[in-house]
Amino acid sequence: MEKLKEQYQKEVIPALMKKFNYKSIMEVPKLEKIVINIGLGDTRENPKALENAMNDLSLITGQKPIITKAKKSIAAFKLREGANVGCKVTLRSEKMYEFAYKLFNVAMPRIRDFRGVSNTAFDGKGNYSMGIKEQLIFPEIEYDKIDKLRGMDIIFVTTAKSNEEAKELLALLGMPFRS
Repeated sequence: MEKLKEQYQKEVIPALMKKFNYKSIMEVPKLEKIVINIGLGDTRENPKALENAMNDLSLITGQKPIITKAKKSIAAFKLREGANVGCKVTLRSEKMYEFAYKLFNVAMPRIRDFRGVSNTAFDGKGNYSMGIKEQLIFPEIEYDKIDKLRGMDIIFVTTAKSNEEAKELLALLGMPFRS
């Protein structure tokens, strides 16, 4: 799984320096962190759902997730402030590159009718977010052991200053964008 970090240093940095005419290697954008979030709407009816989601997330990422809590009460959703609403993991350095490699080369090819990820999911500051509909695309999850299909949000936080720089960085790392 060291491949992605090596690829970044050997191929991505020179390609980005050439394309965007950077004068210093420190100007080259890099992947800062990857945040994976699973939001759960049914924690009140099914308290075990949070535990199962946390197990799935720790299997996928190799890191213990933290529980996210509601910031304010919303009566329409029967939600109280401080109630558990999901879990998330923030990956950095080695684990981040390991997860990105696994996502691009193992998990995404397993998605049915996959034609690439959206080109427009950038936030204007060089960060990219995407959603996955089911956790089954990851090889660590066994079909027989899941209680419910859960989606997740994956956010790639980069040091890029524009969407164009971030897209080029992610494309060079292996993100399969739609053509």
